[in-house]
Amino acid sequence: MRDLSDSLLEWYDVHARAMPWRVPPTDKKAGLRPDPYAVWMSEIMLQQTTVAAVTAYFQRFIARWPTVADLAAAQDADVMGEWAGLGYYARARNLLKCARAVVADQGGEFPADHAALLKLPGIGPYTAAAVSSIAFDLRHVVVDGNVERVMARLFDEHTPLPAAKPILTAHAERLTPNQRPGDYAQAVMDLGATICSPKSPACGICPWRGPCKARARGTAASLPKKTPKKAKPIRHGTVYLAQRDDGAWLLETRPDSGLLGGMQGWPGSEWVDASLPRPVAPPLKAEWTKLDAEVRHTFTHFHLMLDVMVATVTDAGPGAGSFVNLKDFRPSDLPTVMRKAFDLIQN
Repeated sequence: MRDLSDSLLEWYDVHARAMPWRVPPTDKKAGLRPDPYAVWMSEIMLQQTTVAAVTAYFQRFIARWPTVADLAAAQDADVMGEWAGLGYYARARNLLKCARAVVADQGGEFPADHAALLKLPGIGPYTAAAVSSIAFDLRHVVVDGNVERVMARLFDEHTPLPAAKPILTAHAERLTPNQRPGDYAQAVMDLGATICSPKSPACGICPWRGPCKARARGTAASLPKKTPKKAKPIRHGTVYLAQRDDGAWLLETRPDSGLLGGMQGWPGSEWVDASLPRPVAPPLKAEWTKLDAEVRHTFTHFHLMLDVMVATVTDAGPGAGSFVNLKDFRPSDLPTVMRKAFDLIQN
């Protein structure tokens, strides 16, 4: 097993991807240590999201809040606005909770202890292992989708996911070295992202092509096996876009819990199954016009279709939400599904 780990680290020393939160292996060997704050933030952002999508967000966050103390002191609305479009908004709420807990309870420093990390808001087993390994070079097995794919192919494991998770984690555990575990964790993820890719893996240039059982048996492209997913249900709803005659827009802040929690958006109905009656209650009295087009958006567990109602209103007080002056309104602060509704009325 050590030969496998050593060969992968040799490959990583040459081929490590450049990322703004990562310390390159050459710099790390020269004594530069990763910033736990940057590692933690990148790991939270990367949950259910790609490196390509996260990079610009990470750079903006670090530029605006360069330390965990800066983030802890930030206004909730500012953080939620910067997060808009990245999805899975509970992560942004937990980002703030965790930063404030680190400042209040840990003296502004992330603990170099796996068990202590697990006690922080928003940090689960994967994130605790990743921060422990990458930021502090502690030996903890780090298993994401890339690692699962690499392990399934290396050992030609045909048990379908998610049932295969403990099997693949056990393989990853045996391969994780005592020396340079942080670099090793990043190396396996890089291997999965760049060579051992989901489709058309580049087996010919893989550092593990020799011992890879799936390559030898011609099964690599079919692994990992996955249990078929159920078809996503479709939900329907209505949003109301009201603009005052001075240009202000009517917005509401969604409850902290649930989808898009804590984000600003358009007032609207509940999102319900197509077979159920959809309660429609405009936020104020106005001459509402329904757009011919509808918003279509996909969440993790369902597809959403939204009717869009528009109206121009006077200063009459709204029954829900509050008006935001045009100079203060930034469409980019809206979550993607809400921005789609706004984009429709711009066409």
